[in-house]
Amino acid sequence: MILPKSRKSVATSFEWLGQTMASACWIVSVFVYGISSTGDWLQLGAASCWMVANIATLVGAKV
Repeated sequence: MILPKSRKSVATSFEWLGQTMASACWIVSVFVYGISSTGDWLQLGAASCWMVANIATLVGAKV
């Protein structure tokens, strides 16, 4: 049986921090370079979904 990780251990893990920072940078880059086409909106949507998945992992962790 695999025990769920605590929120603190998830939030301080290298993997979670790396993915969260990468998705945040991706979101910021969309605004820095501007939203001028459908592709830009798709990039923003993908980056936002990635961020939501990272946050959901943290919320779903054991308190």
